[in-house]
Amino acid sequence: MDKDTLQQVEQIIDHKFSDPSVLIRAFTHSSAVDDRLLSNERLEFLGDAVLSVVICQSLFERFSGHLEGDLTKIKSMLVSRGICAQVADGLGLEKFLKVGKGMASVRALPSSLPAGLLEAVIAAIYVDGGFDAARRFVLKNFASLIDAANSEQAHGNYKSLLQQYAQEQANTTPVYVLLDEKGPDHNKCFESEVIVAERRFPSAWGPNKKEAEQKAALNALIELGVLEKPLTHEDSGSDK
Repeated sequence: MDKDTLQQVEQIIDHKFSDPSVLIRAFTHSSAVDDRLLSNERLEFLGDAVLSVVICQSLFERFSGHLEGDLTKIKSMLVSRGICAQVADGLGLEKFLKVGKGMASVRALPSSLPAGLLEAVIAAIYVDGGFDAARRFVLKNFASLIDAANSEQAHGNYKSLLQQYAQEQANTTPVYVLLDEKGPDHNKCFESEVIVAERRFPSAWGPNKKEAEQKAALNALIELGVLEKPLTHEDSGSDK
């Protein structure tokens, strides 16, 4: 990364580095170096933790009326790979990422790369400028997402959340398809699936078409990495 590029990146992330080497490390993928210790993988690890702390603190302070479960759901979405990739794409960080020749020839890089890059950048800011600097960067770039996550996720409006994601990431709108319906007229259940940019996601059943579509949207958000799969009673490992 030459001096001009370094200054351009600093301007984008709004942080002047006293040690530019840490920023260069943040933009070095493991495929571009012989020793993975010279890549951004360790910074990804640290950045993931810093991001989680900042988001958790922000949610705790802003939404005093939310219970632990609601806060956990919102936090899980905000720190997901899908959202991190969305933020990185919005900043245009990926074009500065140094990758190996094999990956450079790939037309579409996996979403895990920009997501990991964002985490590495957060860590680089934290290492160079401290927690307050990293916190400012996160809150500046996640503020609107925190508001959206609260209004959509906390109220279970997965269709609206999926529509927002599809429009921002693929410039398209989700299409819902009614696949089946069963039962007598007074007690029917419906099966729906959602299609985003010609990609079909797992279908879902509901007591009405609206609920089936909401559950189908949730399935899509989970597969896209925007949300994590909700824990069931069996998953929680309860001894009760």
